[in-house]
Formats: sequence, C-alpha cells, structure tokens
Amino acid sequence: MSTRLDGTSLFTGIYSGLTNTYSLLAQQYPDGVTLSNINEARTTATTTATGLNQNFAQYMQTNFSKMDEDGDGIVTAAELNNLSNQISTQGLTRDQLTQFASAGAAGMSSSLLQTVMTHFDDIDTNKDGKVTNAEIKSYGVTSDKEKKMAEFTNRATSNMSVFYGNESSSTADSSSILDYKYLNAEEV
Repeated sequence: MSTRLDGTSLFTGIYSGLTNTYSLLAQQYPDGVTLSNINEARTTATTTATGLNQNFAQYMQTNFSKMDEDGDGIVTAAELNNLSNQISTQGLTRDQLTQFASAGAAGMSSSLLQTVMTHFDDIDTNKDGKVTNAEIKSYGVTSDKEKKMAEFTNRATSNMSVFYGNESSSTADSSSILDYKYLNAEEV
C-alpha cells in the first residue's frame, strides 16, 4: 500500500529552516535581525561556518519588508512566527517551493516536492497560485481514489474475460466458463 500524499513534512521542513536561520542570525546579532545584518551574515565566513543556510537567509532578505510587519527595521521571533502562520494558511507559490527546495529544508522529500511541482496546477484547486497542505492532502486522497477505481475497473475487466472469454486472446483455447456450459448442453 502506498503512502498517501501529505505535505506536512514539506511545510514542517520550511518552518524548521526559517526558524533555524532566524535563530543563527539572532545569536549573532543580539540587538535584532535587520536587513543589513542578514546581508552581512550572508557574506561573512563565520556565519557560513556556523551553518547558516544561504537560501533561507536569501528568502528572509528578499522578503524582509513583508516579515517586518511593524516597519521598525527589525524582524522579531513573533514576526517570523506570523510569516510561518501565513505560509501555513495561504500556502506557497511555485517559486517559493523552488526556493525552499534548493534550500534543502529538513524533512523535505524530493519525491514529494517533485510530485507537488509536477501536479501544482491540479493541486491548487482554488487557483490562487499557491498550494496549501490541505490542498496537497486533498489531491492525495483524490489521486488514491482514482488509482483504486482504475484497479477495480482493471480487475473487473479481467474477471469478465474469464467469464465471457477473451476475444483478444490468440491462443487456440480462448474459451470461457460459458463455453463449458454450452459444450455440456450440446453433448447431452
């Protein structure tokens, strides 16, 4: 039995990556995480050596004004948490998924990400250009249902060919159960 498509690990990996990146920056800059601090951290060898994920730092740099809700020039842990909540409720765009995937977010399955990217338009049921975990799960249920229906149809078709005979069979004995009944009736 295959595992149902679920984006929980994808979103958890993103939250983890953002939180870890913010934590590293906050430790290095105790007066606050500012845009200039992020820029400096991305180019400093010390930060790179401590494990700063450049792609998550770049995401924070690019989206700084969006994260800094009060406009004071400092991103707080609460503001980062709000970003995570916003991602959770509003979803991720194709570009965000690509950027986070290249960041190597912990827990992000490459096969899950590939499936989501390949079927992005089908998963995005409300057509807002973003996918949420709920949409990913719903798509997983729908695709599992379609697979089961196809299996059932294939099984029913093969069962019917046993009963009625298989016209596509090229063997000399392409008889069915009905043939046996009729053969017995003719012999009597």
